[in-house]
Amino acid sequence: MNENTDTTTGMTADLLTRHWWVLALRGLAGVLFGVLAFLWPGITLLTLVLLFGAWALVNGIFSFILAAKAPKGFPNFGSLILAGIFGVLAGLITFFWPGISALGLLIVIASWAIVNGIMEIYYAIKLRKEIKGEWLLALAGILSVIFGILLFLNPLAGALVLVLWIGGFAVAFGILLIILAFKMKRLGHLEPAGVRTA
Repeated sequence: MNENTDTTTGMTADLLTRHWWVLALRGLAGVLFGVLAFLWPGITLLTLVLLFGAWALVNGIFSFILAAKAPKGFPNFGSLILAGIFGVLAGLITFFWPGISALGLLIVIASWAIVNGIMEIYYAIKLRKEIKGEWLLALAGILSVIFGILLFLNPLAGALVLVLWIGGFAVAFGILLIILAFKMKRLGHLEPAGVRTA
């Protein structure tokens, strides 16, 4: 790994350890959404997808928050902005495109899940030598990509199946992010910038 790559990953690890609470809030939002999807009696597919759109919007906003808190010259600034744009767009489309069908909304959500998952995997690979627990980020990304592919392959699955898929994904994804967030918090206290020492 050259010096520029070391600097890039070090800055990214530092950003995550200093602002671990952003990961925690993203995770909490996912868990709350998933639980709400499971507990809401008689939830319709449209309502479920709108709730998921709200979660995508929240994820996008948190990506913008991380970007805003990144130091000047942060090398992954563009990817944070890109993740934020995709999340916000997915959320806004679900709310402000009244003519789109539930199927169309599912396709929007599936696309967001795949893009979001790829970004999470990308960061996990970049950080694999810098932080402990990066596999949680990779696992969350893989889960997101699989979820998106499942929606693309079975967009007309029954409402109950979709509730189980969407709610289950949100809870699992959220729990992984919360665990990672608290690992980042602990690393930030144990090591300067939260990077690996071995």
